Amino acid sequence: QVQVAESGGGLVQAGGSLRLSCAASGQPFTILSMGWFRQVPGKEREFVAAISWSGADTFYADSVKGRFIVSRDKSSNTEYLQMNNLKPEATAVYYCAVPSPYVPALTSSNVRSWALYVSWGQGTQVTVSS
Repeated sequence: QVQVAESGGGLVQAGGSLRLSCAASGQPFTILSMGWFRQVPGKEREFVAAISWSGADTFYADSVKGRFIVSRDKSSNTEYLQMNNLKPEATAVYYCAVPSPYVPALTSSNVRSWALYVSWGQGTQVTVSS
């Protein structure tokens, strides 16, 4: 079973930047695709970004495209979400997650489904003040 843990959340002013980290353990990181989601109380968990196991493919929600960057460092088993030009509507708890091993690959048609992911971290709070 893969375990993941997020860190790096905090309070930032609109227009600022934060970098979230997701550390993975329990399985060779090099074969893990990973995703980021966020959730606001009372709303469904929302897809933010994802990266394929090879790192060659990245996926973004339209609302963050051009401002957020997902990357991975295989040497440290860590995935990153660099968030730039943050807006108040980005305020949420951010989660990293690993898809089911039975999913052959992340694609643009399946990557946004939170049900695809089976290992979730505890989340890290991001608050963007206006």
